[in-house]
Amino acid sequence: MAAEKGAAVSPLMRKLSAYIVSAARKPLPSAVAEKTKHHVLDTIAAMVSGSRLLPGTKAISYVKALGGTREACVIGSHLLTSVDNAALANGMLAHADETDDSHARSLTHPGCGVVPAALAIAERVGSGGRALLRAVALGYDIGSRLTLALNPYEFLRDGHSTHGFGPTFGAAAAAGALLGVNERQARHVLSYAAQQAGGVSCWVRDEEHIEKAFDFGGLPARNGVTAALMVSQGCSGVDDVFSGERNFFVAYGRAPNPQELVRELGSTYEIMNTNIKRWSVGSPIQAPLDALYDLIRAHRFKADDVEKMVVRVSHHSANTVNNRNMPDICMQHMCAVMLLDGTATFHSAHDVKRMRDRKVLEARTRIELVGDDELQKIVEKRQGIVEIKLRDGRELRNHVKAVRGTSGNPMTRAEVDAKSYDLLAPVLGRARARRLCDTVWNIEKLSDMRRLRPLLQA
Repeated sequence: MAAEKGAAVSPLMRKLSAYIVSAARKPLPSAVAEKTKHHVLDTIAAMVSGSRLLPGTKAISYVKALGGTREACVIGSHLLTSVDNAALANGMLAHADETDDSHARSLTHPGCGVVPAALAIAERVGSGGRALLRAVALGYDIGSRLTLALNPYEFLRDGHSTHGFGPTFGAAAAAGALLGVNERQARHVLSYAAQQAGGVSCWVRDEEHIEKAFDFGGLPARNGVTAALMVSQGCSGVDDVFSGERNFFVAYGRAPNPQELVRELGSTYEIMNTNIKRWSVGSPIQAPLDALYDLIRAHRFKADDVEKMVVRVSHHSANTVNNRNMPDICMQHMCAVMLLDGTATFHSAHDVKRMRDRKVLEARTRIELVGDDELQKIVEKRQGIVEIKLRDGRELRNHVKAVRGTSGNPMTRAEVDAKSYDLLAPVLGRARARRLCDTVWNIEKLSDMRRLRPLLQA
């Protein structure tokens, strides 16, 4: 039997729903607005480059067959489709690779779920750039806090996927804000998000990254958009999915802390604590590549000079990237490539043929990956240690405690621009890639996000 209308709503839910509504009207602090631009551009660049990778081409093919009302664009193509189809495809494009952002404490990749959802809704309703930035920042706040409330590492160990849960709520909040929901509707949006939230962490065994792209990006973007659209069209729901009988945390939380949903909400913006990847590889590989890159520059050695190299990361990280068969998520391969090349590029991280190259394979025999007990204690910080013994007897060591691109060592606007341009130019051409970067840096001047379409389609 359905609950009686006007059932009790907890103070937590009242605060959360009020914040979602107010965030759509409240200007962002200047530093937060700037950081949000970094993540919007970084995610768009991931979508554009992802449109030419296998998960991206499969996603585009799938939604093309669905048809749909021409409401929003599928980035990197000439396809216009329904807003939920566009969110699904663009979410998969954004995580077609390992170049998108990540929020370490919550074990989520917020950008690939939140940004595609916000962009699709913004196109549908003609939102301006300022509204988009506010919605995206809101999505990062809600999505990351959701999995923090679930005790994310326990949640993941139980077999659930934090990457599907948190970003679904983030995408729903962002979409709801752009659609102008009121407080009660915001509560219903969260309830519709809860009913769709899901995911099993077996994605770690996905060999072609296609399902993983859906799990991390396509699923949460689409489900968040669906939740907000249904409620905005008059669908009602449960007033408080986070408390009361058979609530969300009863269903999913082994040791939940629901207050995480509203802790420092409005004063701490989680987009400021979200990482942008310097290297177009999996998150666990970032710190070792930083460490190795700095050692190579400081000591000027070559691959042949290395007798042995030991890479230390957390056990969780080591298990994720140990001898994988995709170059950009294989620790040993990417370290071997950097030893040989002195750096790592988007191209080298996606050169599958090079995984069979004799020189790379030989270098890999001298690289050992170790799951470190001490680093496991600080697993959320994604630290890494590289120890190298050179043939001339020198022993080198570098412990990276703050990866470049993290909140403790953030990338500059110029660095984000350079990374994004490098991803965009091969697909869009240099001139259009430059215009797209410049437009996003000045996105608050856009009165209608549909004007961005000509720069996104190819």
